[in-house]
Amino acid sequence: MIPRRWVVERTFARLMHHRRLARDYEIHSHRSEAMIHVAMIDLMSRRLTSESTPNWRDT
Repeated sequence: MIPRRWVVERTFARLMHHRRLARDYEIHSHRSEAMIHVAMIDLMSRRLTSESTPNWRDT
């Protein structure tokens, strides 16, 4: 149970690196869901290419 929790917490922490997901400004839930999909696509593409691109916290 604990290793799975660690994976979930790590995933949430990585999602919070995306500025639009750090606070929920969206009125409709489908827009928030779409932004989560975009963030996960970005995360997975970085992981697959081993590329480290700066985000808003690195500037």
